[in-house]
Amino acid sequence: MIILDVMMPGEDGISLCREVRASGDIPIIFLTAMAEDTDRIVGLELGADDYLVKPFNPRELLARIRAVLRRATSATPARTILNRRIVRIGQWRLDLGRQEIFGDDNVGIPLSTAEFRLLKVFIERPGLILSREQLLDLTVGRTADIFDRSIDNQVSRLRKKVEENPKNPSIIKTHWGGGYSLCTEVVFE
Repeated sequence: MIILDVMMPGEDGISLCREVRASGDIPIIFLTAMAEDTDRIVGLELGADDYLVKPFNPRELLARIRAVLRRATSATPARTILNRRIVRIGQWRLDLGRQEIFGDDNVGIPLSTAEFRLLKVFIERPGLILSREQLLDLTVGRTADIFDRSIDNQVSRLRKKVEENPKNPSIIKTHWGGGYSLCTEVVFE
């Protein structure tokens, strides 16, 4: 696990987080004085597993470390699907190693780390309605603030890449008052 400060001398924590995410899936917790909502959202969307603002209670940091490590080492379906290289989702193929989706034209569309994690959660639970809170916990391991719309934004960006008509989605459906679900067949190749 890496506990990373956003504001470091030289290379900043955001850049280092990107480099670590490009080369592997080591758990990362940002520990920083940057407390704005946008700072937290950017940190989490770039691949941090959790984000804690200074000053903090050392016991809270320890609890978050344990939670992130528990998620990283648990035998979840995510660990199982990563043993497969290609997953077919409707008309799309997802290359798990490259974090790209491909259509029938074989042109790769790269996914951000946040989009990839979200799609992975949906693949593990096809047809299941997942609330924003569940999606946030399963993708980044944190609870939602009352006005947190980060999951809605991630779903919107993912839909722009996988839906024929993002305004009328057929793959990732919205269930008003419930959350979102993956409404297409998932086949492991």
